[in-house]
Amino acid sequence: RAVPLLPGEQGVSSENRKILIADDEARMRALVRDYLRMKGFQVLEAENGREALEVFQREPDIALILLDVMMPEMDGFETLKELRHISDVPVLMLTARAEEQDELQGFSLGADEYIAKPFSPKVLLARIDAILKRTSTGAGDEQLEAAGICLDERAHEVTVDGKKVELSFKEFELLRYFLENQGIALSREKILNHVWNYDYFGDARTIDTHVKKLRAKMGEKGALIRTIWGMGYKFEPEEA
Repeated sequence: RAVPLLPGEQGVSSENRKILIADDEARMRALVRDYLRMKGFQVLEAENGREALEVFQREPDIALILLDVMMPEMDGFETLKELRHISDVPVLMLTARAEEQDELQGFSLGADEYIAKPFSPKVLLARIDAILKRTSTGAGDEQLEAAGICLDERAHEVTVDGKKVELSFKEFELLRYFLENQGIALSREKILNHVWNYDYFGDARTIDTHVKKLRAKMGEKGALIRTIWGMGYKFEPEEA
C-alpha cells in the first residue's frame, strides 16, 4: 500500500508537541515522521493498533494521534474504540480507502478528523494545526452556560445539569460553537469553517454524525440543538 506524500508547502507551529503515528507501512511512517520532525514536532511511531495503545499509555502527554485504518493485529477502528475508553486525545484517521462508510464509522467511534491517502504535507499540517490550536495551553479560560449546560474551556469539561458528560474533541468544539451562537441559524458550511478550521471538501454528513452523537450524550438537553431542514442547525436554550 505504498502511498507517497505529495509535495507540500509551509507547515504549522509545532511547539515541540508529541504526535504518534500508527501505520503498518514503514515507508508511510518514515515520510510523515521526517516531515513533521522537520517542522519541529516530536514524533513517536507504532506499526499496529496494539503497539499504538502501549505507546500512548507510556507517553500520556501525546497531543495528537495519526491512526491508520488498515493495520494488522488491531485495526484503526478497534484501536480508536479502545482509546476512547481511556482518553479524549485528538485522533486523525488515515485511510487509503476514501469510502463514506469508513468515514462515518470513524466519526461514530470518536475520531476528530479524517484524511485519505495520498495527501500532501500542506493538507496534513493544516488539519493538525486546526486541532492543536484548540488544545494549546492558552486556549481560553472562560465558561459558557445555557439551560443547565456548562462548558469549562480551561478544564475542557462539560456538565449537563451538574452531571459530567464525556465528549470527544470535535464534539466539545461543536458544543462550544453552538453555545457561542445561541438562537442563530448556522449552516453546515459555516459550522465546518469554524469548528474544523479549514475548507472541508467532504460530505456535509460529517456534521450530522457529530451532532447526532452530541445530542445523544446530552440526553434530554440534546433536543435544544434543532435541525433546520435544508440548511443546518440552531441551538435554542430558551425552549428547555
